[in-house]
Formats: sequence, C-alpha cells, structure tokens
Amino acid sequence: MKKLTLLASAVALVFSCNALAKLPADQVARLGQDLTPVGAEKAGNAAGTIPEWTGGILAAPAGYKPGDHHPNPFADDKILFTITKANLEQYRQFLSPGQIALFDLYPDTFKMNIYPTRRSASFPQYFYDATKKIAANAELVEGGNGLRNAAIGIPFPIPSNGLEAIWNHVVRYRGVAASRNGGQAAPTAQGAYTIIGFDEQIMFKYSHPDATPEVLQSENILFRFKQSVTTPARLAGTALLVHETMDQVATPRQAWTYNTGQRRVRRAPNVAYDAPGTASDGLRTTDDFDMFNGSPDRYNWELKGKREMYIAYNDYKLHSNNLKYSDILMPGHINPEHVRYEKHRVWVVEATLKEGTRHVYGKRVFFIDEDSWQIHVADLYDNRGDLYRVAVAHGLNYYEVPTHWSTLEVYHDLNSRRYIAIGLDNEDKMYDFSVTLSDNDFTPASLRREGTR
Repeated sequence: MKKLTLLASAVALVFSCNALAKLPADQVARLGQDLTPVGAEKAGNAAGTIPEWTGGILAAPAGYKPGDHHPNPFADDKILFTITKANLEQYRQFLSPGQIALFDLYPDTFKMNIYPTRRSASFPQYFYDATKKIAANAELVEGGNGLRNAAIGIPFPIPSNGLEAIWNHVVRYRGVAASRNGGQAAPTAQGAYTIIGFDEQIMFKYSHPDATPEVLQSENILFRFKQSVTTPARLAGTALLVHETMDQVATPRQAWTYNTGQRRVRRAPNVAYDAPGTASDGLRTTDDFDMFNGSPDRYNWELKGKREMYIAYNDYKLHSNNLKYSDILMPGHINPEHVRYEKHRVWVVEATLKEGTRHVYGKRVFFIDEDSWQIHVADLYDNRGDLYRVAVAHGLNYYEVPTHWSTLEVYHDLNSRRYIAIGLDNEDKMYDFSVTLSDNDFTPASLRREGTR
C-alpha cells in the first residue's frame, strides 16, 4: 500500500492530541475556509484528478420528484479508464488490500470503471452551522464509548484520533427520519439467490433541527431503528427494534426481536458486535451493518492518516429503477458494468481487537470519505491476520435532503467466494425521507404490531 499522506496542517493534531481533547478556536475557524464545513480539504489535489469542493449538489435535476429513483446528474460522464487484473499494478497505490483481493479472486470478471471525480456531497445549512458550533466543545466520554457536548453536526471535523473519526461516521447526517422498502440477497458461489424483503424505519434523534447536547444527553438516544422481514413467507413477520444510545457506558444499546413462531417480543442483548446479521447466511456481523455501528469498546482505534483512493461514488446507475435485481446480482460480485468508481480522499482508521476481548474480526481497516464521513470500504481481517471480508458502500447524493449515503452495501466473504448485497431497491420504493415518525413508532408494542400485520 502506498505510504499514507496526512493533511500537513493537521499533523500535530493527529498525533499529539488525546482522546478527550477539544478543537482549538483557530482550527474551528478553518471550517468553511480552507476546509469544507465538515472538515474535508476544500482544494483539489496537485494532479488535478480530484477537483475542488464547491458545495456539492445544490439542486435536484429538472423533472425529479421526491419518491423517484434519482436521475443521474452525471449521466453524460464517460469512463476514463478501466482497472482489470491485467493492469492492476498501475493503480495498486490507489486501492485497498481488500479491493486488490477481489481482482485476485475474480481475475476474469471483476473490474473497476473509473469516472471523473465529482465531489457531490452536500448537506443542509443547519447541519453545517451545528458542526461549527459544536466543534470546539464536542468530546468523547471516558473510554471513547459515547459523545457529549454534541448535537446535529459532525463532532470532530478535524479528528485527532481513530475513535473521533469513527464517531463522525456513526453520527453523520442522513436526514431526520427515513423509511425504506427493499431487500438483500446472498448469492451462492454459482449465483443462485433469494431476495429477502425488508420494511425499515429509522429516526435520527441526533440530527433533528431541535436537538441540543443537553436534551440528547438527558434522553441518551442517538437513533431508533425498526426492521421487519416481508419476504419470503418462511421469514415474514420477523422483526427487530434497536434504540442506539449516545453514551454507551451509561446505557448500552437496547434491542428487541419479534419471532412469528413464538409470537413474543423478547429482549435481544446479543444484537451487537459479531452476532450474525438478520437473514445474512452468516456473511456479515451485526456491527457490519452501515459499514460499522454500535459500541467501539472492543477495539483499539488508530487514525492512520489520509490517502487518495478509488471508491464507488455517485452510483446513480446502480441505483436506477431501469435495472432489475438480476442485472446486478451475479456469481462472486455484483455486475461491475453498473458501478461507478471515482478517486477521492479518504481517512484511514485501523481498529485492532483489544487483548482479552473477542470478535471474529481481529483487525478492521476503514476508509472514510472526507466529504461525507461515510465509510466507503472496510477491509476485515480474521484473528490470524488474514483478509476475511471486504465491505463496499456504493454512495450517492440524495439531493432532496440533501445527504450522501449508500444506495447499496456489499459484503464480500473471500473464503466462501460469496457476498451479501444490502439495500436493493431497484424494483421497489427507495428511501422516503419525508416520512414523519415519533418515539411511539419505536416501542416494543409497535414491534409486535409490525410483526403481526
């Protein structure tokens, strides 16, 4: 891997600050100046392959209506070049070890079509304002397993350590509430699959325009999430409810499940860490969902720096309702003809398992988009130090919000030569960010109603 390069002006911060340090006023003043409002480098790179950030997507394309699958604002862009196994060495420095492993595992079928870089990430002004407001005071609770003095915005726009960077991902802006009707599939090595359908709802308490650090600390809730399986019939009605806490030392995650066979709502303390994900065929862990979620307490976190990397970005073609699931899903990996890769700068965060704790992943390396704090790639290693899985988030700008979020997450298991694709919505409704949700929609009683309707 190419030696990582750091933001020259942040070197002292990256290596000298402790976990509870606050951001000095002169660094806060950089937000919206030489840095974007969320802490990314505003300027492009010297080679000209990464342009300047000029605000991202500021308006939806003509003809778009909320609820539509998003028209591609960059449909006229042409492929610059394609990375294959044959020319891999020319581009190795811009790829992660996990991405390289996919070329090695599927030399005849896996490729990356590289497009011009479009720094399309954008967010509401109140989110930018909140980021600048909290940046001087936000801090981690003791041990790094929670936040305080933070609400709405990115708490650590200039992170001083790996924990701060991973918390930026956890609380990044994704609207106030959303519902999704879609599904997932885990093709066999030969390509056979069954679509698992989901109805999902999420309410981001942290991101509400009225959120304050005091209220969030009092309620101790980051978000509430509810998921029910709709298909196939043998799984339909199974449901999950999660209350994610802001201070996980004071109160760990609370979770409940509803099982149609038992017809009972039960507490589910094991819905965390490396417990298998819902209907995942054992191809991802619970804390893989959203690329990483939950308590970070089982790992030591290190901020390795920043590098340039090819990541799946502005994937409007993959998101299109003109595609069928059969157009996307194929043996070994999704169809690369529908995937757009661009060069972006990413923060690199390495998590190593603490001595005396257990997890199926002995090490995790996260590559986090500087413009959105979305993890775009995760290289996941087993306890022997071997690459085990590679996770890829295919991002785009949901410009009606606006927010940068994944349209599809794909978790590759290198040993079984299988993958699971989560967020398939091409043949269904996509995210609805206009939905109105309340705390009453996320109670154990509501979970039972969800499972039996």
